Amino acid sequence: MNYAQTWDLDAIFSGGTASPALKEKLQTIAQELDAFKANVNQFTNRLSDFKQLLTEQEKLEKALLQASTFANMAHDANTKDTYAPVIKGEIMVLFSELNKVGNHFTQKLVDLDEETFAQFLADDDLVPMNFVLTEQRKKGARLLSEREETLIAELNKDGLAAWSQVYDTIISTMTIPWTNKQGETVNLSIGQAMNRMSQDNDPEVRKQLFTAWEEAFNHQAPIFADVLNHLDGYRMTLQEKHQYKDHLEEPLEYNRMSKATLEAMWQAVSDNKQPFVTFLKKKQQLLQLDSLAWQDVDAPLSVGDHEAMTFTYDEACDFIIKHFSAFPKLTAFTKHALENRWVEAEDRNDKRPGGYCTSLPEFDESRIFMTFTGSASDTSTLAHELGHAFHSDVLTDVPYLNQHYAMNVAETASTFAETIIANATVQSARSDEEKLSLLNNKLEGATAMFMNIHARFIFEDNFYKARKNGVVSHEQLSKLMTVAQKEAFHGALNTYHPHFWSSKLHFFIDDVPFYNFPYTFGYLFSLGIYAEYLKQPKNFEEKYIALLKDTGAMTVEDLAMKHLGVDVTNVDFWAEGVKLMAKDVDQFIALADQLENN
Repeated sequence: MNYAQTWDLDAIFSGGTASPALKEKLQTIAQELDAFKANVNQFTNRLSDFKQLLTEQEKLEKALLQASTFANMAHDANTKDTYAPVIKGEIMVLFSELNKVGNHFTQKLVDLDEETFAQFLADDDLVPMNFVLTEQRKKGARLLSEREETLIAELNKDGLAAWSQVYDTIISTMTIPWTNKQGETVNLSIGQAMNRMSQDNDPEVRKQLFTAWEEAFNHQAPIFADVLNHLDGYRMTLQEKHQYKDHLEEPLEYNRMSKATLEAMWQAVSDNKQPFVTFLKKKQQLLQLDSLAWQDVDAPLSVGDHEAMTFTYDEACDFIIKHFSAFPKLTAFTKHALENRWVEAEDRNDKRPGGYCTSLPEFDESRIFMTFTGSASDTSTLAHELGHAFHSDVLTDVPYLNQHYAMNVAETASTFAETIIANATVQSARSDEEKLSLLNNKLEGATAMFMNIHARFIFEDNFYKARKNGVVSHEQLSKLMTVAQKEAFHGALNTYHPHFWSSKLHFFIDDVPFYNFPYTFGYLFSLGIYAEYLKQPKNFEEKYIALLKDTGAMTVEDLAMKHLGVDVTNVDFWAEGVKLMAKDVDQFIALADQLENN
C-alpha cells in the first residue's frame, strides 16, 4: 500500500496558521475563558459547582491544546512559515490566562476543609480521579498568593516560555554546510545534517558534517548559553519560591516517582556499562576505524557484501504493521493512523529536526512528526512514535484528569513498540551479516539509554549545581558536557561532542525540567513488560492496555507493583533489564567473531 508522507493539516484547520477558522476558535476560547474565570471566582464549596468547573476546565484545555498542536505542527513542517510565531504567541497568551485561572481554581481546592474534600472524593463521579485530585491539592499547597501566581503566569510569557522559543527560532535559521563528492556545497537544515551525520555509511562524510556541526554550534554557543542560563535560572527561582528543596524534586514529583527509584535506576546502569563498552569497541573494529568518534556511535554497520538495511517509507509502514500482528488492537490502530495521514515523515529542508508524537484532544487523535530517510533506525523511530500514539488512544475512555501521564511512563508504550520491531527485524534476518547489522541497530538504542542519556543527566545535574553560584559560561558548559560524556561512555570513545548541550532541544524545553532521564526509565520499564509478555503471551495485550490505562492515576512505584509485582526502588529490578540487553551484546560479539573467522 502507498502511504502519504505528509500531514493533512486542512483536516484540523483549513488555511494554515492564518486560517480564519483558527482565528475564530481562539476568539471563542477567550470568551469561554472569561466565563470560566467568573465561575471560579464565585465557587464556594458546592460539589455540583466543582464538577461543573472541572468540565469547563477540560473543555478549555482541550480547545487550547488543539489549537496549539496545530500551530506547532504547521510551523515544524514549514519553518519558513512567518505567521506561525504570531499565532503561537496568541495561543501562549491564552495559555497564560488559563494557567492563572487554573491556579486560582487549585487554590480553591486547597482551601476546602478536610471534611468537604473527603466528601468530594467520595462522589461516584470523582472516585476514579481521587489520586489526581489529591495530587493537585498537595501541589496546590505550594502555590503563592493568587496575586503572585498571576504575576508569575504573566512573566512566563516573556520568561520561561519565551527563552525556549528563542532557542527554536535560532535553530530554525541555522544551516550546516556539506560538500559532496562532486565538490558541490549545499546547506543542510539542522534536521537533515543530524540524520546524515549519524547515518551516512562514509566515515569521511560523518566526520565532515560533525566538524561543521561543532563549528556552527560553537559559533552560536554564547547565545545558547545565555538562553540556557536564563531559562534554568528562571526555573530555579520558581522552584525556590514554590518550596522545592532542590532541582530534582520538581521533575521527580512531575514523574510521580521517588528519588530512591531514580538512584536505583542509575546505579544499575553505572554498575553494568562494560558490556556496552565492549560492543562499541567491537563496532569500531568492524567499521575498520582507528578510533571511535562521537559521530560513529550510531553509524550503519555493513559486514562483508551486506549493506545496511534500508526501507522505503511504504516498506517501513508495512513492516511495522506485519510485526505488530501479535497485538491486534495495536495493529488496527497503526493501520488507521498511517492510512489517515497522521504522520509527517517527508525528508525536506524546511522542517525542524527531531521527532515526536503530539495530541489533538478534541479529536481524540494523535499526530507524529519525524523525517524518514530510509534507515532501519528511522523505521524504529516510526514504531516508537506509534507506540506513543497508541498509549494516548487507549486512554480516551478514562476520565480526562487521568489521561495526564508523566514522561517516564509515556516512554513505556513507545519503547515497547520499538522493542517489538527491533526483535522482529533480528529474528527475520536473511543472513548472519544482516542479523549482525540489526543487532547493531538494537544495541544502538541500549547505548543511547545507558550512555548518551546518562551523560545528559550527569551534565544537567552538574549544570544546575553550578548555576546556583551564578551564570555558567559557554566554555564551562562544554567542559561539563565533555566530563559527563566521558563518565557515561566509560572510556568507549576517543572524541566527544562538547557542544551537545547547545544542539540538543531537550535541554531547552520549558514545560518539563530534566526531560531526559524518563527515556531510560521507560526503556528499562518496557523491557520488564516485554519480559512478562514472553512468559505469558496469551491475552497479554489486554493486560498491557490495563497497565497503560493506569499510567495517569498512580505513582510509578504503585503501577509497577500492581501490574508487574516488582519493587522499582530496588537496584536488582533495573539491573535485570540492563543485563537482558547485555545478552544481545554477547550475541553480537559471537556473531561478529564468527564472521571474521570465516
